[in-house]
Amino acid sequence: MTLWGGRFDEPTDADLRALNDSLGFDRRMWREDIAGSRAYAAAIAAAGVFSGADLETILDGLTRIEAEFEQGHFQFAPGDEDIHTAVERRLIELVGAVGGRLHTGRSRNDQVATDFRLWVMQALRQVDALLHGLQAALVVAATPHTATLMPGYTHMQPAQPVTVAHWLLSYFWMLRRDRERLHDAHRRTAISPLGSGALAGTPFPVDRAALAQALHFAGSSENSLDAVSDRDFAAEFLFVLALLGTHLSRLAEDVILFSNPAFGFITLDDRYSTGSSLMPQKRNPDPMELARGKAGRLIGHLTGLLTTLKGLPTGYNKDLQEDKEPVFDAFDTVQRLLPVLTAVVRTLKLNPDRLQAALVDEMLATDLADYLVKKGLPFREAHHVVGSAVRLAQTEQIAFRRLPPARLRALSPLFADDVAQVFDFAASVDQRRAPGGTAPAAVRQQLAQAEAYLQTSAPIR
Repeated sequence: MTLWGGRFDEPTDADLRALNDSLGFDRRMWREDIAGSRAYAAAIAAAGVFSGADLETILDGLTRIEAEFEQGHFQFAPGDEDIHTAVERRLIELVGAVGGRLHTGRSRNDQVATDFRLWVMQALRQVDALLHGLQAALVVAATPHTATLMPGYTHMQPAQPVTVAHWLLSYFWMLRRDRERLHDAHRRTAISPLGSGALAGTPFPVDRAALAQALHFAGSSENSLDAVSDRDFAAEFLFVLALLGTHLSRLAEDVILFSNPAFGFITLDDRYSTGSSLMPQKRNPDPMELARGKAGRLIGHLTGLLTTLKGLPTGYNKDLQEDKEPVFDAFDTVQRLLPVLTAVVRTLKLNPDRLQAALVDEMLATDLADYLVKKGLPFREAHHVVGSAVRLAQTEQIAFRRLPPARLRALSPLFADDVAQVFDFAASVDQRRAPGGTAPAAVRQQLAQAEAYLQTSAPIR
């Protein structure tokens, strides 16, 4: 059954049907389509379009269709163009001609937009819950390591010592921003377009506010022409997942590098490593490489949809059918990825001896400059003096901390015997006590903030 065939003398070409039909991917919105149809049936019955008896008949038919889907018994027919056609066709089969009254005043344009928004709202809730789990795993992993030292890097070069907990919690705060964006996106998605018709609105006295409330939307759209073509929510969903994927890729890159035997900082659990078909010694961080690779997939979906949207004229256009596959695939990708990454973090084994061995004296060069600053030398001059000391140690192949005091004093008379106290990695870290710093005291404060956030952050409703 087609919804629009009366105007045409000949049936649609089979090749066009294959191109045009969206049932292959939008069938996953059957719950949303049935929920929207239930709410709409009640709204137009309240508007006097059909009787209470007809409403009960339609609602009963929709309940029977819902049961068929839930039990896996629903049978799609060759003429089903999309999930909306399929549900309406089956409704008419079950309840007769009265089922054809359900679509009064409703277009697939506002119907599709409504179903899609409902689906995205649920997807946002699921991703938020998964991110909460990953954040909790990061907190658990960080808690024993507030004083465990490791190298910190800039430009992938040894920079300054930090604590392991500080490194792990850096990803916690990235994920908090991701969750905030999910909540923001949900707020803008939770706007009902139902009642907008094809583009001009409905001629029937439908209570759109009550209709929105029945579907758990926060409100209804202000302009019917905008409502049927607005896919900002889909683009925003893809942006949030693309940026989340970028953050997960950065975590993955760290784990890939730090689990390399050249670093040896961490070891992945056997359950989250793979081997080589040829080389028996290999221990590959495949889940992290997949996380890094799938970030490109997520970014590509966002780029593709924005490119589709950029040239569309006012109102609904068939190009908008390209909105769902990238959104569905992005959600599926993240939904598969997050449980694995959460398990990787939970089972991550740290190797403190290797972390300690990777701390090199030059990472205390900034502390040495700060030592001179405390003696009264302007920082820029202190920076130059210490740079000269680093060069001297390298030229003469002397460990930085072993430079004789006399050689240091030749660079600046402010160096005294107490300079040896600078070469203490734990003391270096402990000085950075300002909020957000890497000192154990500051990191414990971070952990308390993170735990409080996990306990008080409300799920998306």
